[in-house]
Amino acid sequence: MALDAGRPPGAEEGLSAAGTWLELAVTADQEAVEAVSEILSRVAPGGVSVELPFELVDEGLGARTDGSRPAVVRAYVPALDAVAAKAAVSEAERSLGHLQAFGLRPIGDLQVRPVHEEDWADAWKRHFPVLRIGRRLVIRPTWRRHSPKPDDVVLALDPGMAFGTGLHPTTRLCLAAIERWADEGHLAGARVLDVGCGSGILALAAAKLGAAEVLGVDTDPIAAEATLANARRNRLVGRVRARRGTLPVRESPFDLVLANLIASVLVQLAGELAASLRPGGRLLASGIFRDREADVREAFDRLGLSTVGRTEETDWVCLEVVRSVEAAEV
Repeated sequence: MALDAGRPPGAEEGLSAAGTWLELAVTADQEAVEAVSEILSRVAPGGVSVELPFELVDEGLGARTDGSRPAVVRAYVPALDAVAAKAAVSEAERSLGHLQAFGLRPIGDLQVRPVHEEDWADAWKRHFPVLRIGRRLVIRPTWRRHSPKPDDVVLALDPGMAFGTGLHPTTRLCLAAIERWADEGHLAGARVLDVGCGSGILALAAAKLGAAEVLGVDTDPIAAEATLANARRNRLVGRVRARRGTLPVRESPFDLVLANLIASVLVQLAGELAASLRPGGRLLASGIFRDREADVREAFDRLGLSTVGRTEETDWVCLEVVRSVEAAEV
């Protein structure tokens, strides 16, 4: 039985008034997962969760499990009754020891750690540190402190439920390119469109680095709300707008367009992206798996969008594209 990722099992029944749990975790060969799960479920009232190793597929939108790597089986024991909790751990260790003795499949030792119920709501925040990208950009989660250097451009960000924290390679590639655009003078006074704005991180960076006006659009209303909220946090309300929607935006062409999407969507929207750019304008296209780069380039080339720059990180590619004046005149 899979657990709710947001809370430990049994929390809704109030099994631990003190709000403290013991997490029992075992790393095991996938063929031993069922046996390990059965052992932990005997001592854990809410069942167990199994974390299978995976790799991203479908341009990062899907996942495929990797059967060659071990899984992690987790269970949670209420720790209010210290004697009962200790007995549960001892029982799990004893049963796992018997299973390990057979030597049929690799099974790791039982790992035990306390978990406080109040930690669950904010546990995800530990994974978002203050992040420096490029020379000047600093992404500061609103719950963390940072002492800026004289040249730092700090973005205070709370992603909420929207995509975009700066941790994903596609976002880092875009932020580094936006900083480079600023260094090259492309952002000063520019009108910028952010397609699929998410948390607003790219829109905020463009505005902080010199853009006069930024419009963010996203099909998810939560993303538009997050962008506006983050604009307020960074005192950019007058320069950053956001709304639910997609292309076309029914506004005059922009100097710069940011599109951190995926390859298939970039291909689908290539015509609208080109139409959103003024002649000579620049497009930043990211979220492209390396094996789909050729498809995106081909779609752009047909529309007179010339690739003038390329960066990559792990399996992700970011393209810098310019709309030719000749194509705009056709």
